[in-house]
Amino acid sequence: MSRLGTIGARLYRGEIGYDFVRHRKFWYAVSILITIAAIAGVAIRGLNMGIEFKGGAVFTTPSTKVSVTDAREYAEEASGHPAIVQKLGNGTMRIQVAELNTSQAAQVKSDLARDMKMDADKIGAELVGPSWGKQIANKAWTGLAIFMVLVVIYLAIAFEWRMALAALIALIHDLTITVGVYALVGFEVTPGTVIGLLTILGYSLYDTVVVFDGLKEGSKDITKQTRFTYSEMANRSLNGTLVRSINTTIVALLPVAGLLFIGGGFLGAGMLNDISLSLFVGLAAGAYSSIFIATPLVADFKEYDPQMKALRKRVLAKRAKGEQADGEQDGQDDTSQDAIPGEAAVAAAGPAGVVEQRGRGRGRSSGRRR
Repeated sequence: MSRLGTIGARLYRGEIGYDFVRHRKFWYAVSILITIAAIAGVAIRGLNMGIEFKGGAVFTTPSTKVSVTDAREYAEEASGHPAIVQKLGNGTMRIQVAELNTSQAAQVKSDLARDMKMDADKIGAELVGPSWGKQIANKAWTGLAIFMVLVVIYLAIAFEWRMALAALIALIHDLTITVGVYALVGFEVTPGTVIGLLTILGYSLYDTVVVFDGLKEGSKDITKQTRFTYSEMANRSLNGTLVRSINTTIVALLPVAGLLFIGGGFLGAGMLNDISLSLFVGLAAGAYSSIFIATPLVADFKEYDPQMKALRKRVLAKRAKGEQADGEQDGQDDTSQDAIPGEAAVAAAGPAGVVEQRGRGRGRSSGRRR
């Protein structure tokens, strides 16, 4: 077994682990700071909306040795508006200029051909109206609202309302961070970006549901034992799926990173940035929120339940008395009451068919001592 596999097995068995729930306030503070920075980025810098949302013209040139800087200067001088220039992998250029009508676009195309010393007929020009982008955005917001409602309903039925609320908070957290990164980095927001934002919702929810499923299974009949509080059981469930969550996230991030850093950065395929950045940031934020936000929130919500409060008092009182955590007292097996939820009590039969107990000496039966 690999080293990572060994660590995963030990995490699952509870032999090692990190107390996420105990340190939750620190991670809450980190998330609040990141969220504030994201909101500030949107409020101060704003989003760099693409031409699909503002309207304008897109010019595609043949292969040229003109630099991006020079092409941007030519386009801005000809149009009087800011221009976005992307050099594609085959040497061609994509020049976007917002707020141009048909006659203005024709004049800009003619001026670009003159300045860049190329045939005007070889420059492609396409007009884009802002209404199309607005329709896409409106449909995306509608789809997002429906998705959120359905997720909350499903999680409330499959698990409980506290888990549904925690998952909803985690999703909003991921979306806010992703949008904030777009504002801070200055990448253009296009319909591809919207698609990426909607896509990350499923990835973000996946790890959260996996942990919640383990927590639901582990917390069955939790009030019938006095070994673990609900928060401790939540932390055990989280550690049990930690390596799986990390592996899943890394495998998902690798191809997206290839699109973002190699395709969009090195090869110059700028259109890949529209969707790859939102996917990359969203996947990373989703993995973070499922580990550090969602499950600790469920533990916080659940600890306000009267039954969980009573359980915590019993567990802490028992520990204060120095009794064994597994329910053994005075050499008598009490696993029927204090067994770990979801784990079966194991009894070993001796040669005479008499069940051995952990409070006895090794190899002795429960009969009279010799």
